[in-house]
Amino acid sequence: MERGSHPRRPPRRRAALTTTGARSPTGAASPATRGRAVGSGAVRPATIARVLRSGLEESVHVGHVAVCDADGRLVAWAGDPRRIVFARSTMKPLQAAVSLAAAHEDLPDHELAVVCGSHNGEPIHVRGVRAVLARAGLGPSALRCPPGWPLDRETMARAFRPRRELHTCSGKHAGMLLACVRAGYDLASYLQAGHPLQRRVLRAVRAAAAPDAVVVGVDGCGVPVHGMPLTSLATLYARLARPERLGALAPGVARAVAAMRARPYLVAGRGRVDTAVMETVPGVVVKGGAEGLVCAALLEPGLGVAVKVEDGGERAAGPALLRVLAQLGWVDPAADPRLAPLARRPVRGGERVVGEITSDLALRRAGGGRGRRPRNIA
Repeated sequence: MERGSHPRRPPRRRAALTTTGARSPTGAASPATRGRAVGSGAVRPATIARVLRSGLEESVHVGHVAVCDADGRLVAWAGDPRRIVFARSTMKPLQAAVSLAAAHEDLPDHELAVVCGSHNGEPIHVRGVRAVLARAGLGPSALRCPPGWPLDRETMARAFRPRRELHTCSGKHAGMLLACVRAGYDLASYLQAGHPLQRRVLRAVRAAAAPDAVVVGVDGCGVPVHGMPLTSLATLYARLARPERLGALAPGVARAVAAMRARPYLVAGRGRVDTAVMETVPGVVVKGGAEGLVCAALLEPGLGVAVKVEDGGERAAGPALLRVLAQLGWVDPAADPRLAPLARRPVRGGERVVGEITSDLALRRAGGGRGRRPRNIA
């Protein structure tokens, strides 16, 4: 190697996308899917949040943003908008719509919001989970999500042990169990990708977001999780705002969106960005997911937003989302005392605030000086 030269960094591997989700036990793509990876791997992530302590930039979080319309056109972005991500809990509104369709049953807003949510495990959330299970003639022991602790610190301090109904995904599982009871599906195997309900979910994901490009994995709560380009996830959220685009799924999606808007506290709870934005800002639906993922549907313009923090740091997701919504003209976090501490999260030193986690992310806009023209990416 010549003096002063540097070894070339090997390209980062991206998951192979497949319509079947077939992968070897090691996680490598199967022969049927090898070579079908999506994503250039050459687009650098953008800085989406900064951690400031005592006037010094102590850390930065990088990531990716996609803003799409219901036709799948890329409207604005940062980083690599085609970064492949697992949708994690941002898929819950669509999963809830599938459960409603399979059950042939509607739910009151407070129960449906819990089914759509990733709740804190506060008493109001647990009551909602138990109410959905009671409709199916079941108790918490039927849940196949792992036992969990409340996410809310005050509630956690009063919890004696982890329980299944306290798990943040227990509402989704309760909704799936209700669907299985009403449709006559097996209850014991509802986590399996080959279960009739999960096959219905996969068909819905393809129809709503990614017809040819879905990775099927296992989520933290045990159900199948769906991976796709970030643009496909943003398109899905745009279609939540335009449910008429979703055919037979439209009634369930419209109900899920209405319930989340009507009862936002049941979706997440105290101190959560999903709840705070929906309680404060008209015409927006927000749903977070694990590993620094958060999505929003802007109902009136029919736009979907998907934000992914590259390192999975969830502390950066809220400030980044609020920065994106501000640039789209949807919120002014500085003017609202309920949103300001989520847009500029305090950093503490001892008992004092000595800094903040904030975002100065700049979106690139399609058709603008720095961006490309919109093109269909769904």
